[in-house]
Amino acid sequence: MGKKHHHIGRRKFLGQASCAALASTTLMSTLCNLKTINAASMLNSSTALGGDYKAMVCFLLSGGADSYNMLAPKGQSEWNEYSVTRSNLAIPRNDLLAISPTNNVGLDLGLHPSMSNMQKMFQDGELSFISNVGSMINGVDKDSIYAGTADLPLGLFSHADQVMHWQTGVPHDRVAQGWGGKIADMMQAGNSNQKISMNVSLGGSNLYQTGNTSIEFSIDPYRGSTTINGYGTENWMLNRSQAVDNMLDAYYGDMFKKTYIDVIKTGKEGAEQFQAATENITFNNTNFSDNYLSQSFHMIAKTIAAQSSLGMQRQIFFVDYGGWDHHDEVLDAQEGMLTEVDNALGEFMSALDEINMKDCVTTFSMSEFGRTLTSNGNGTDHAWGGNVFVLGGAVQGRQVLGTYPSLGLDTDIEIGGGVLIPGTSADEYFAELALWFGVQKSELTTLFPNLGNFYDGQGQPLGFL
Repeated sequence: MGKKHHHIGRRKFLGQASCAALASTTLMSTLCNLKTINAASMLNSSTALGGDYKAMVCFLLSGGADSYNMLAPKGQSEWNEYSVTRSNLAIPRNDLLAISPTNNVGLDLGLHPSMSNMQKMFQDGELSFISNVGSMINGVDKDSIYAGTADLPLGLFSHADQVMHWQTGVPHDRVAQGWGGKIADMMQAGNSNQKISMNVSLGGSNLYQTGNTSIEFSIDPYRGSTTINGYGTENWMLNRSQAVDNMLDAYYGDMFKKTYIDVIKTGKEGAEQFQAATENITFNNTNFSDNYLSQSFHMIAKTIAAQSSLGMQRQIFFVDYGGWDHHDEVLDAQEGMLTEVDNALGEFMSALDEINMKDCVTTFSMSEFGRTLTSNGNGTDHAWGGNVFVLGGAVQGRQVLGTYPSLGLDTDIEIGGGVLIPGTSADEYFAELALWFGVQKSELTTLFPNLGNFYDGQGQPLGFL
């Protein structure tokens, strides 16, 4: 299999660049990124923060990742079944990287050969997998699906709907708030700095970090925060900068003009604070690869290193790494893309270890759905249940949680074409992350209204944190 490198597409680049911390084109465009400032007086501090720092990193593999080649059977009999089902898409058994979970999985498993850093992190107890997880409203079975009586997520198998449901935690409806944004609504007041949002995006404007009163603070992987185009201390900028300052310092009797100017002024100050706090941070023992994904994690590591000077006790980061819709060339595409993922995560954990912040940061993956176990010729199509991973010093690592399913066809959970009914709801996965972050149990159903269909509120939902 020849290696392919993942390149950011023009459309994705434009989408990410469009809401930089202070957009580099016009003053008006700052509003897309900084409207959270407008809600400063409405912050809800009902969720008290402790004296510790915590960060979550949401790692979206957008497009629908084929995760049963990321975590695959390695025992001979299970691999034989997997090989028959996957046919020309099966990873050779001897190429899979062996792992040894400490919990009772009931079978031998291995990782994709491009995931050597993740293999080490798993074996070191810093990474766990949750298997066959998916967006669900309630428990369903094969008979109810065939009978048409099952309560299924809206737009099941649709990219637009399913990526929305993973980001909102509301699979029965189409809503405009993400669960990361709602957490920021609850907890933003706990950060002493109100000029920079709790939610920091390396993927531009996104649903996951949009709350009722919160939105992301968007930064660039290479440049960090950016300010008003042409504003600065260089000679050619001085007149323009003075004119901008005059507008920002003027008194406006009109409420709308004043609100607009206040948003821009606060955003400008926040961007300048962010840049001053992060621009000189270096890592002596960690070299990040020169690609968009690694540099995104590099910028997150720098931001975490600066959390004290930025006045942050809680932060939520968002990274969108797209291109997983592999209807064709899945083996070649995954080889290159998983190499980038594996390297970026290894570099990130090395940097966190260097600044002694590994225990404070939990990175978790999501993707809108798994893919069919069966081949469509050279790729796979949209399905439902899939595998995710969670990584960090606080993670109860070296586990495969949920139930790793049989990958044969015509089983009780295979509903045709290699589509699997999830055995674990995304709500349980998200709820455990929210609890670790500091959300009270009483507020979980505000975030995930269907959680009570899967979790009785006793103990941890799954047990990876």
